[in-house]
Amino acid sequence: MGWDAWLTIAVTATVLIALMCEKPADLVFMGAIVLLALCGVIKPEEAFGGFISNSLLMVAALFVVTAGLKETGVVDVVGSRVLGPAKTELGGLIMLAIFAITTSAFLNNTPIVAMLIPVVIAWCRKQQVAPSKLLIPLSFLTILGGCCSRIGTSTNLVVDGLMKKAGLPEMTFFEIGYAGLPCAIIGCAYILTVGRRILPERKELMEQLGDSRREYLVEMVVTPACRLVGQSIEAAGLRRLPGLFLIEVDRRGTVIAPVSPDTVLESNDRLVFTGVVGTIVDLKKIPGLEPATEATDQASEEQRRRRLCEAVVSRSSPLIGQTVREAQFRSHYNAAIVAIHRNGERLTTKIGDVKLESGDTLLMQTGPNFVQAHRNNPDFYLVSDVEGSQPLRHERWWVALVIFAGLLVTMFIGKSDTAMLGAFVAGGLMVLTRCMSAADARQTVEWPVLIAIGASFGLGSALEKSGAALFLSTQLVAWTQPLGPYATLAAIYFVTMVLNELITNNGAAALAFPFCLKAAELSHCDSRPFVMAVALAASFAFASPVGYQTHMMVYGPGGYRFSDFVKVGVPLNLLLWIASVILIPMIWPFTVS
Repeated sequence: MGWDAWLTIAVTATVLIALMCEKPADLVFMGAIVLLALCGVIKPEEAFGGFISNSLLMVAALFVVTAGLKETGVVDVVGSRVLGPAKTELGGLIMLAIFAITTSAFLNNTPIVAMLIPVVIAWCRKQQVAPSKLLIPLSFLTILGGCCSRIGTSTNLVVDGLMKKAGLPEMTFFEIGYAGLPCAIIGCAYILTVGRRILPERKELMEQLGDSRREYLVEMVVTPACRLVGQSIEAAGLRRLPGLFLIEVDRRGTVIAPVSPDTVLESNDRLVFTGVVGTIVDLKKIPGLEPATEATDQASEEQRRRRLCEAVVSRSSPLIGQTVREAQFRSHYNAAIVAIHRNGERLTTKIGDVKLESGDTLLMQTGPNFVQAHRNNPDFYLVSDVEGSQPLRHERWWVALVIFAGLLVTMFIGKSDTAMLGAFVAGGLMVLTRCMSAADARQTVEWPVLIAIGASFGLGSALEKSGAALFLSTQLVAWTQPLGPYATLAAIYFVTMVLNELITNNGAAALAFPFCLKAAELSHCDSRPFVMAVALAASFAFASPVGYQTHMMVYGPGGYRFSDFVKVGVPLNLLLWIASVILIPMIWPFTVS
């Protein structure tokens, strides 16, 4: 083994240590591939080739597709069907397991995870469950389900292609599922019992900030078209929103306070909340629930253009000393003040009667160009949009759903390059059909996630090209061959599993496949059990966030650390290793060739 292999192993070890120390994954991986390219271990095109890989480009396009589903309210509908009936963390996990395993057996797990991340987060906020308790299981469960059929994951298709190339009988549709389904059941049982107890319980960022964020007193009107009419406060999900508290209900001049969870909402009720901006944005996205300052008879197109902005009254502002009504704020600025925050206090006076002071923070309902028009206005110190405050495009939900259904069909019947192209077409259609704006589409792309995924491919190329992966795996298989086929099978599975944590799952399968054929030849056994071990081990990667692209997708939203995947994933890896080594010879015996 040459110096380049040793250097690659050292760099890989450094990357893993840096990730354990919570260093930014995108910077760590980029630094690693740049160093390896400068040292000549890999060429620049190999170092950065991952950034044009089909899987990375598909993830990028799926960010846009998922945002389109979210902007049209499809995600909320899916959430009410998948997780809606569940009221506890365990109930949510069970419902998630049923849906994720079933769908990922027939569909690529990346779009499933992409669609369900906002669903899970929304459900967790409503039920006061930490998202960190469900997002790792979401990624794990889709991987488990993917090993129940030949098309459940791209790894199975890669192994099937290698089998055909080697002259072996091709994999039948559910053949891998003979072992994959029992493994999925075992893995699911682990996640629902031991795994969920190991998972960290980290508060959502909104709750962590709590009182350090600006809190407002906001009044919302239940319009006649609102879906909450006729529902109790508890059923409507308004009782336990993070960072938000329902103070009172004003019903035709009669104030209901404190508000009972059994209080049934009626048309034109005025709900008074106190809370942080982020949750107020969520309230505003409920169809028919509008800020009290907003005219409820506006056309839907006009409502869609309105959004929330924050501005701080400057010391030289002509607004100082005047009430909101006297200043004719709405006509002068084409904006309506929803709430006012002053020096850490929430003002309870009616908005129109508040006498403005320097330093007051105004939460306003504005047009789309308010920030650009008033960014340099001396009346305000600071003007900024409230992220994600634009209303949902509910009337276009069916368009977004048709586009997503078309994407799933494309992924079901097409190859990886077809699926990638289909994802971009779907993303483009989301914008062209006005399910979302082009500006929103650009903002939805999570660049740190994409950089980390793309750079990890470069590190995998270095492990492959330098010979480090080949040397280590060959040695391990050679050591176990004298102990018999069971030991060799266990070694091949273990090697593939470790490779899968370091390089891509498809790369691990392609790299381990020649070993399994050679091991079968030396053991004088049929190659089928060894091939199936590679197929399973190349998918079951749970011990690090870089082992599978869906892990990186949940890494940020769940607020995870590298150690979280190690704590939860290593026992699952070992459990499935033992289960597979027992199951595989029972299903595909070591027939002497």
